Amino acid sequence: MSIIEPRHRRLFLALFTVFILFGTSFTIIGATLPKILADFHWDYLIAGTVLGAGAVAYFVSAFAAGHLVKHWGPKRTIISGIVLDAIGLTFFAATPDPLTNILLSALIGLGQGCVEIGVSWSTLRLDPQNTGRPMNLMHGAFAVGAILGPLAVGILMHSGLDWTAVYRGMAFIFALLAAMMVFTALPQVTPQTSEPGVKPERLSKHPAYWLSFLALFLYVGVELGVSNWVAEYFVAVFAYSSAASAMLVSLFWVGLLVGRFGIPLLYKGPHQDRILVGLSALAALTIILLTLLGFTTLNPVTDDIGRVLVFLAGLGCSIYYPAVITLLGKCFPHAQSQAIGFAATGGGIGAFLFPFIMSAISQNWGIRAGFATYGVFAIAMTVVATMLAALAAKEKSE
Repeated sequence: MSIIEPRHRRLFLALFTVFILFGTSFTIIGATLPKILADFHWDYLIAGTVLGAGAVAYFVSAFAAGHLVKHWGPKRTIISGIVLDAIGLTFFAATPDPLTNILLSALIGLGQGCVEIGVSWSTLRLDPQNTGRPMNLMHGAFAVGAILGPLAVGILMHSGLDWTAVYRGMAFIFALLAAMMVFTALPQVTPQTSEPGVKPERLSKHPAYWLSFLALFLYVGVELGVSNWVAEYFVAVFAYSSAASAMLVSLFWVGLLVGRFGIPLLYKGPHQDRILVGLSALAALTIILLTLLGFTTLNPVTDDIGRVLVFLAGLGCSIYYPAVITLLGKCFPHAQSQAIGFAATGGGIGAFLFPFIMSAISQNWGIRAGFATYGVFAIAMTVVATMLAALAAKEKSE
């Protein structure tokens, strides 16, 4: 059985393209962070504030987008998000002024929330059997973009060109995508898919509603935290060059991409929950080992070990987000957009809080201690994944 029905493949490809750029917008700030810190003379606290502004705007937008999809439909929600991202990327890092960049980061975050919920909801509509395979592939597109962004930054740095040009180029491509989406037919919100007679407040009675919020709170904080800070971690601890450290960000997302594409292609069984728990545990283990590696001396062996651990951390993170979203599709068949919006809000809050935690700890106790916090939260992420898997198994048996 094909993963995507033939009649939906053109639509899936359009959404896939949008999600590639969506993923890129999430990682290029982290990839350019060493250059931003050096050229703009920011400290870790300012950098954390800029990253946090985008995150808080994202979780506000994600929660609102869950309702916008229901009332506006996915097309208008996605196009609105793309336009906001294009505007923010056009001007981000054009000036070293922190306040200006904080506001622009927030504008980008607002757009990201709309794109995330609109595309995720549309992908669930293309998977009526709730297999989770289309969602894994769609979030694989996010990983493709997350890899391309840091690669573009690294290429620009090696070539000696202005590293901020990557933001202007992305803004132009986002504008083209907005035009493409105008002519793309997306699934419609009908009375049958918009929970007729079901009150939104009843969602809060389901344990999965809250567990998914907590799961994405921890996961997005860990995933984006490692992605945003692994470059600076290797620069500060192992004296990597800015260009070489940017490639590590891509390596993390290569591992994530391998998992998101490989699992739906190779595994067609019913136990996605077990894979979720196993890979989450792998992420926790490798992040802890990366922290411990920071207390060793760099040599060819530890250099190779570090690269392998970065890749495995990405692999461990690969299916967490799409697996949680797929679970929500099963638990809330008549309220998918609201449930996804609430869970994604948890992810946005995690992405907002974690940079402040990381930057504050790093500012006072060093970046090794800051990076160790991600290992602790990765353990908690695995515990919550186990609880979600147990809940899913219980509901299936009932």
